[in-house]
Order: sequence, then C-alpha cells, then structure tokens
Amino acid sequence: MSSKIEQLIDDIEDFIDQCKFKPLSSTHIIVDKGQIDGLLRELRVKTPDEIKRYQKIISNKEAILADAREKAANLINEATVQTNALINEHEIMQQAYAQANEVVTLASNQAQEILDTATIEANTMREAAMQYTDDMLANVENIIAQAMEGAAFRYEQLMTGLNNCYDTVKANRAELFPMAGLEDLDDDSTEPKTLDVI
Repeated sequence: MSSKIEQLIDDIEDFIDQCKFKPLSSTHIIVDKGQIDGLLRELRVKTPDEIKRYQKIISNKEAILADAREKAANLINEATVQTNALINEHEIMQQAYAQANEVVTLASNQAQEILDTATIEANTMREAAMQYTDDMLANVENIIAQAMEGAAFRYEQLMTGLNNCYDTVKANRAELFPMAGLEDLDDDSTEPKTLDVI
C-alpha cells in the first residue's frame, strides 16, 4: 500500500506528463505555477505526518523485534531442556527399538512358517480331493459301461425272442390256410415291424 507522500509524488509526475512542451523544445515544458505550487504545498503538509507514521512503524518494529527475540530465546531454552531430556532417554529408546525390531522379526518368521505350513496342507488336501474325485468318476464310468453292455445284451436277446415268435405266428397262420398265398394273409397290420436299435 503506497503512502500519502508517494501518492502526491505520483500526482506531480502525472501533472508534469500532462504539461505541453515549449515551442521548438523537446525538454522544456509550460507549467501552471498555481497547480504545481498547490501540489508542493500539500506535499510539505503531508510530509511531517508521514514521518511520524514511519517513526511509529519503526518503534513498533523494534518492539516487535524485541518480542520476537524474547520468544526465540524462550523457544531455545525449551528446546535445550527437551534435547537434554531426549539425550537421557536416547539409550532407553534404542533398547525399546531393538526389542521392538526383535519382536517384529520373530512375529514375521512365525507368520511365514504358518503360511508355508498352511500352503503345503492346502496343496496336499487339494491333491487328495482330486484323486478321490477321479477314483469316484472312474467307478461311475465302469458302472455305466457295464450297465450299457448288459442293456445291449438283454435288448439283443429280446429282439431274437420276438423275431422267433413272429416267425412262429406267421408259420401257424400259413398252416391254417395252406391254399391261400402269403399276399392274402399279409396286410398292413401283419407287416413285420422293424425296431431300430438305439
């Protein structure tokens, strides 16, 4: 923030910049004496007030510096006391850190052992479960294969028996009507049925 003196000096510079040059000159200007005198008078009036303000700021600055020095000294004293206390506790802290590191290392080793054991057990159980499942599936596979073979054998026997019966019935009919041809005996209802083997 600029002071009143700085503002007045800026006003004087602006005033000079707005003045016209003398004819045939680039360095001399025509100045309104009344206006420049008014600005200079105001500058003279404001200067003592500004000087007082600066003196007050300077005296406040000294008080602020003195207060800061006192606070700094207090902080240094407190830091010294704390440093001495920390130095006394340093050995205890080192022992505590060493014990803590030892406990952490021991816990990490135990955790790793537990994890390794659990992994081995899990792999063993997995392999056993897979072997058991494979054995069960092989047993089921054998049962199904035997059932299919038995069913195919029984079906073949059934078809053989039915064909024998069919031939017997047809022969008996032919004996009932020896003079009639087979064409007369056979119709759609007596056509031999062909069964598809599934």
